[in-house]
Amino acid sequence: GDPVEMSEDYSTQGVDELTFLSIKSYANSTLGDTPLHRLLERTSEKVFVPLTIGGGIRDYKEKDGTEVKALDVASQFFRSGADKVSIGSDAVRAVQKLQANNNKCDDSTSIEAISHAYGKQAVVVSVDPKRVYLDTPKQIAKAESEGHTLIEVEDLREESETFGKTVKCWYSATTSGGKTLSDLDAVDLVKGVETLGAGEILLNCIDFDGQGKGFDIQLINTVCNATTLPVIASSGAGKAEHFSELFKQTRAEAGLAAGIFHRKETTVAEVKNHIMKKGVSTRL
Repeated sequence: GDPVEMSEDYSTQGVDELTFLSIKSYANSTLGDTPLHRLLERTSEKVFVPLTIGGGIRDYKEKDGTEVKALDVASQFFRSGADKVSIGSDAVRAVQKLQANNNKCDDSTSIEAISHAYGKQAVVVSVDPKRVYLDTPKQIAKAESEGHTLIEVEDLREESETFGKTVKCWYSATTSGGKTLSDLDAVDLVKGVETLGAGEILLNCIDFDGQGKGFDIQLINTVCNATTLPVIASSGAGKAEHFSELFKQTRAEAGLAAGIFHRKETTVAEVKNHIMKKGVSTRL
């Protein structure tokens, strides 16, 4: 459907914030992506809740060799009506650079530049963790020696001999929307972006995305325990009960969902009424 009309509908239902995550590849230019900027302009004219935009916020070069900074990209989004920008893959590169610099900030990353210009509250880091299962004692020892945070989880791999059983894993901070694994632990990513000046974490649970079976509670708790930043939990919601489980079992500040609302399987108002009945405070 039309994103602006959908945003108006969600606003009427009582949504607290809206997030636009563009799946378009900005191989050439984001500054010239006028349809997306116009979308933000149209939405901000009709919807009066905070708007977050993510996708392609990084330094890059135009075809003619002109260098464009992430701050320039973010600034145009802010001028178009965004309240926050969400940084994904570039955050992984920023924290890898921070680690290589002995955890010293040098004002060279997109997070630092945007945070300094617009404030921490304007910078959201979208974290896309994916499980790296550890099937042998050797793999466990190697992961421990590399400093990864190991978590006991239920094995979701149907082809695995340990499917459904409790196993150990660590979470890779992926890039390209979960397509590419990195050696960076998602927990270290969260700690690093807090150091760099991010103001909020959008936690996407790649292994639970689209499953409709609930949020990845173990991952969310691990991340919440690793940072003082507000955490928005995403991926996995299939019904209103999953939101009450999220808020009862974790310290997540908010829950994000798309599919169940787009498909009209439930409404924002129904979710809010449900969690209130379960004793969770929310705005109506």
